[in-house]
Amino acid sequence: MFSPWIPSLQLILLPLCWRGIYTTETNPQLVLTDPVTTVFKSAVLKGDSLVEKVEILKPIDLELACTWTGNPNKLPNITGYWRKDGIEIPNSRLTVQLENEQYNLKRVFRINEDTLGNYSCIFSDTDKEAKIDFNLAAPEVGDKTDKPIVAYVGDSVAMACKTKLPPNTWLWYKANGTEQELINASTDPLRYKIIIVDGNTTKLTVMNLTEEDSGVYVCSAIYNIKASVSRVEVRVITFMEPLKPFIAIVAEVIILVLLILLYERWSSRKSSNSPTENGMHAEQTHKLTREGNNGMDDNTTTRQRKI
Repeated sequence: MFSPWIPSLQLILLPLCWRGIYTTETNPQLVLTDPVTTVFKSAVLKGDSLVEKVEILKPIDLELACTWTGNPNKLPNITGYWRKDGIEIPNSRLTVQLENEQYNLKRVFRINEDTLGNYSCIFSDTDKEAKIDFNLAAPEVGDKTDKPIVAYVGDSVAMACKTKLPPNTWLWYKANGTEQELINASTDPLRYKIIIVDGNTTKLTVMNLTEEDSGVYVCSAIYNIKASVSRVEVRVITFMEPLKPFIAIVAEVIILVLLILLYERWSSRKSSNSPTENGMHAEQTHKLTREGNNGMDDNTTTRQRKI
């Protein structure tokens, strides 16, 4: 016999069951994300080495395929393996057969921020070794310059960063030693202005410059795989700064002229106060006078005798 409490108990538990089912179906933690995309990249090596740059925007499964056609020995089989950043990947060695006058080697790698780097496929013959390097990185930020931007106090300075592939967003930082301070143009519009030109380019303008604005500015292109950065150095100087070399030269000339005048004055005083020189000068004068007088006496005596 069934207990009379069973139907009542079922009525009580039924809403709870439905509530649990409803909650499970709408829980956002159970929403599936997009599956990782598989991307294929191949390269053909005709010589001994080849370098390929691969720009990665987001985490992917990357299938790398290598073909080597430049082996003159044409052995029926050789050894092939893979390296990551110069280190051999464990358990990657295998025998590669010669097919249609070429060797083929491929492998799939899970690429994310931590696994970016240089991947190399190696073809090892008894006499030589050939390789293809795949440099995997986030898109680079262009318009890099090694020279600092020079601006004057009170003026404005504009900096730009550009990429071939538009990032999710752009961010600007001011480097302060080992730390970076995020620049928020909306909180200080009288000092900073940030614009996105076409998705690929961003510009930062710093206005009303002071000497404290000197330093390194960092633009960061944010991709799903990682951030790609570029640095720009800014030097803020006063209007007297360009005149400093000229002022230094004028000061050196003035000091040199003063030293020459002082030396000449000292030399003249030394010569006028020297007793040796005065004695020699007096002696020479007396000698010349005496010789002159002797000459006159001789002539007078001669004339008198003739008379």
